[in-house]
Amino acid sequence: MTTLAPPKVKKAAEDSIESKVYLIVENLKEFIPVANDRNRLSYCLFKYLNGEGDEPKITLKSSKIEIKGISVAELAKKLDAELETIKS
Repeated sequence: MTTLAPPKVKKAAEDSIESKVYLIVENLKEFIPVANDRNRLSYCLFKYLNGEGDEPKITLKSSKIEIKGISVAELAKKLDAELETIKS
């Protein structure tokens, strides 16, 4: 049995909505210490901005993300404020 190389990942453009969402969540890594949790949250928030997902408050509760040093409500407010800058 052989081990294959991981698939190539095509980076999104710097000015795309997806990159902006991932950057917002990455800047909150002091509150969300697990990298996979940040990726999952970023994906959920990207879907939300495209009209397919739940708002941040619901997403934070339903996706079982490990949060440290801040309450879910406070983190949801921070995310809402940051997402508003992307929407406009």
